[in-house]
Amino acid sequence: MFLKRLLMAAAVAAVALPAAAFEPSNVECIAPANPGGGWDFTCRTVGRILQEESLVPGAVQVTNMPGAVGAVAFANVASKRNDDPNLIVATSTVGITQIAQGKYPAGIDQMRWLGMLGADVGTMLVNKESKYDSLDAVLAAVKEDPAGVVVGGSSSIGGWDHLRFLILAQEAGVPTDQLKDIRWVEFSGGADAVTQLLGGHIDVVLTDIGEIGGFIQSGDAKALAVMSDERLPAYPDIATAKEQGIDAVGYNWRGFYMGGGVPDDAYDFWVEKMKALYDSEGWQTAATESGLTPIWRGGEEFNTFVRESEKKAAEISKAIGVIN
Repeated sequence: MFLKRLLMAAAVAAVALPAAAFEPSNVECIAPANPGGGWDFTCRTVGRILQEESLVPGAVQVTNMPGAVGAVAFANVASKRNDDPNLIVATSTVGITQIAQGKYPAGIDQMRWLGMLGADVGTMLVNKESKYDSLDAVLAAVKEDPAGVVVGGSSSIGGWDHLRFLILAQEAGVPTDQLKDIRWVEFSGGADAVTQLLGGHIDVVLTDIGEIGGFIQSGDAKALAVMSDERLPAYPDIATAKEQGIDAVGYNWRGFYMGGGVPDDAYDFWVEKMKALYDSEGWQTAATESGLTPIWRGGEEFNTFVRESEKKAAEISKAIGVIN
């Protein structure tokens, strides 16, 4: 009888004990591009700080897996490592745009979205001598005649710079079926676009502020708005689009996803550690020095943000004929 009671007590105690918390090992970060790019920077910088802050045991292995603007890495994780709790993958706004346009082998539900740590922020610029003196003036002109304003940036038609301008136009009341009529000129970089703006060849530029900050600081170009939730510390005098009545953000963010089969305890662990990394002096310094604005969205908040971003990108891509 005594032995039976002892065994029963042991069984109850075992049930009462909490499950062991997830502990990572042999952490790996996939950068879906060649060394030297934004995704590579994200993996290597975050990997280094995770180790320096003792947020994970040991070093973080970085694996470069280029191909199809992140689709190769996405497919590899989905088919081979969907439940690997020690694997994180760098991604950005570009990846979500590709998914929205059907260029990845599956949709956003295939993965678990961890968080964003920082972003380059979209800004609208005009020549300092432009007749357009406000965001409202530009968008009013586009609304009146969608083909009457020539806009440029560092992406192709359907790319993120283009979509950001169309988001602003749509929020300002340009009918969805007229978005395709807005004249867009692609340049190889934001600086090239601003150079053409200063030469009078285009009317407006929409691109990342990190690429063209020097033109704003010199006074050669005038920034009419930034597409962020709040004003940027580096440019406190530039009002957000939201402040000016246009409820739109345009982040070129940097962040991570994990395989869709990763268990909750591992996912929650990584959300917590990414927030701790974001709060560290090491990340705040590294992000700022690289031209990023530190911005945090994590866990369910980030998951919602990704879904809303994908939906908006798909809607506008259909409107301009990039996808059916």
